[in-house]
Amino acid sequence: MRIHKEGYTTLVITLMMIIALAIVVNVIEEKQSVYHFVIYGLLFVFFLFIIFFFRSPSRKIVSIPGSIYSAADGKVVAVEKTLEKEYFRKEMMQISVFMSPLNVHLNRSPVKGIVDYVKHSPGKYFAAWLPKSSEENERNTVALITEKQKPVLIRQIAGVVARRIVCYSKPGDIIEQGEELGFIKFGSRVDVFVPCDAKISVKNGDCVKAGQTVIARF
Repeated sequence: MRIHKEGYTTLVITLMMIIALAIVVNVIEEKQSVYHFVIYGLLFVFFLFIIFFFRSPSRKIVSIPGSIYSAADGKVVAVEKTLEKEYFRKEMMQISVFMSPLNVHLNRSPVKGIVDYVKHSPGKYFAAWLPKSSEENERNTVALITEKQKPVLIRQIAGVVARRIVCYSKPGDIIEQGEELGFIKFGSRVDVFVPCDAKISVKNGDCVKAGQTVIARF
């Protein structure tokens, strides 16, 4: 299992904290007991969870012209027509995917296109599955224009636990379908906005994977 580069620093810090806690426990009580092994076990499980969170599974990305992939792993929590106020300023179809701490948190580009817009907006930290999180939470917005001038917007949204959004794109970049777009740490949501005439392929409650599940077609 490959660990994503965004996890290297966190893993080192976590390991140092675990070692420090283990030393403190032994200083407080030098004689080893069942409680020591329980604590060691809990610390070990916690470290495994951090490793699991930053996993980056190998995926074969097959580019499909006219298709729009999910940008995130998780569960679809919204499929609806909505007024996108930041970039398009018109009605678009919104497909929202909630990522629990157990999902892969690497985000991928749903289409091949040129980056036309990138903006990070500070905000609140409501639960990511709530509709208002799309406009009120801390978020990062990326707009792509495909070869056929079809627009797609991806919005990375922080949640209650997520406190850092990483985006690798900048205006003018050419991004391949399924290419790494960014990373959100510890629970979050990703909204994808597509034209209203797109044919939607998913519904609320569906489980999807970034770069693997087709969520809509132009």
